Amino acid sequence: MELLNALYEQLAARPWLLSLLAVVALLLLAWLADQLTRRLLLRLLVRLVQASPVKWDDAILGRGVIKRLSRAVPAVVVYLGAPLLPDLPEGLLTVVRNVAAAYVVVTVAQAASALLSSLQDIYEGRDPVRARNRPIKGYLQVAKIVLFVLAAVLVMAVLVERSPLLLLSGFGAMTAVLMLVFKDTILSLVASVQIQSNDMVRVGDWIEMPKYGADGDVIDVALHTVKVQNWDRTITTIPTHALIADSFRNWRGMSESGGRRIKRALPIDQGTVRYLANEEREGLSRFVLLQPYLEKKAAELAAWNATQEGRAPVNLRRLTNLGTFRAYARAYLQAHPGIHPGMTLLVRQLPPGPAGLPIEVYCFTATTAWAEYEDIQSDIFDHLLAILPEFGLRAYQQPSGADVAGLWEGLQARPASRA
Repeated sequence: MELLNALYEQLAARPWLLSLLAVVALLLLAWLADQLTRRLLLRLLVRLVQASPVKWDDAILGRGVIKRLSRAVPAVVVYLGAPLLPDLPEGLLTVVRNVAAAYVVVTVAQAASALLSSLQDIYEGRDPVRARNRPIKGYLQVAKIVLFVLAAVLVMAVLVERSPLLLLSGFGAMTAVLMLVFKDTILSLVASVQIQSNDMVRVGDWIEMPKYGADGDVIDVALHTVKVQNWDRTITTIPTHALIADSFRNWRGMSESGGRRIKRALPIDQGTVRYLANEEREGLSRFVLLQPYLEKKAAELAAWNATQEGRAPVNLRRLTNLGTFRAYARAYLQAHPGIHPGMTLLVRQLPPGPAGLPIEVYCFTATTAWAEYEDIQSDIFDHLLAILPEFGLRAYQQPSGADVAGLWEGLQARPASRA
């Protein structure tokens, strides 16, 4: 007791030392509260969450909501313990409490932001298809912006010891400035609502937007930006409001239809188009795919030619090698297992030009996978090109260096004319 009395007399003689010891004790108490919260309470909550059969609490734990809230405990201890410190100047006490209160507001705002992120995880985990078709990320980002704006107002109100309503009323005069600062946010918010209400873009859609160099899959739809992973694995970022202001192509309809279009022309040398002789027609009858066409055409032509008896042969109708080739190509596509049977199928002539007579194949594959689509398309034209000579046709191509060299060699091999 004598030692304690002597220590008290020493402290009473030096008030600043007593205040210093009280501050150290308060800081030590705040540190102990932080350690107890993190090492005991936080670990206990983590074990309870992991043992829980529900999944939504895992999302909250994964986003660190509880961890962020635990950071406010030391500030609460300082805020509550500061008035108990002896001989602490009133001005310093006010500053300490205001800073502690502001820190608590910031910490709670961060925890609320993490909670909003966990809501997105819960939403996506319960129904991934619906989350992809109806994302809520943009709305949550708007909520976070409002949350941090309110937190900033509260922090300012706490630090200057004024009512938050007074500060908010002062923002009314800054409406024009706020509209200018948050112009992109407002445009993006309106665009996000229109995009989601009209179901214009989803995560996973293949879109093309040449203005921004975007051609690939949508990997993220946020409030301000839409991220597109191009086919060369680069990432293009498009402003969300640009999807409303500018045009773009969405290939989702093609993917959902189950068929992808083939539209490619095969140029035919017009000099090889002619009528078929009888023996050529009989030779083509060995093609199983052509037999129904040849039988139908033979009956049709015989009926027509019977009405032209006695007239010149030029008035008679005959089969052409090009028309027979078109019929074969159509029958080949109809029998091809990779062609969608329920969609448009055409083999047509396009207007002839200096590059030959185009025969266009217009059909849809039975798959939308890119690699399989290209294989089917290539196989079809490989076959059509290879079978052209059977019909006496030749594909057109511009003269190459090999053609000129062959012509020169032919001229040199020809014997010189006699003088």
